[in-house]
Amino acid sequence: MRRVRYIFDFSDQLMLSIFKLGGYDAGRPDLAAWLAREEEPEFVLCEDEKLARFLNGLIIKNRGLKDDEAPEPERFLSNNMVLRKLKIALNLQADDLIRILELNEFTLSKHELSALFRRPDHKNYRECLDQLLRNILDGMEKRYRKNQL
Repeated sequence: MRRVRYIFDFSDQLMLSIFKLGGYDAGRPDLAAWLAREEEPEFVLCEDEKLARFLNGLIIKNRGLKDDEAPEPERFLSNNMVLRKLKIALNLQADDLIRILELNEFTLSKHELSALFRRPDHKNYRECLDQLLRNILDGMEKRYRKNQL
């Protein structure tokens, strides 16, 4: 969450409003604890359900409500689900994600990329490992931060 905030230069107020759109009324102390660095004593890991609410709120902020109500958050988030929610929120297509990865000198074919968005029980499903998600976030930082500086 700290990384998404940095990439898009979200203020505290905007972060709180995104949580609210996702159906969670977070307070400034919650946000401060989630955004603290891991080595800081006030750091608290944001639970998957709350992170899902934030990502759902980001989707609503950028794309609007679907069926006039916020979706129910997942209790457990995999990297694949985080990637899917970011893809939806930012309205990214496969070519966009491939270009974002290329900004970080990481190559992935469309076939490999599509495997990340399949159901886990599908024979061609591929787990999104931490390294791949980090490379995507790094690429997003290079793509979106340069427009703000």
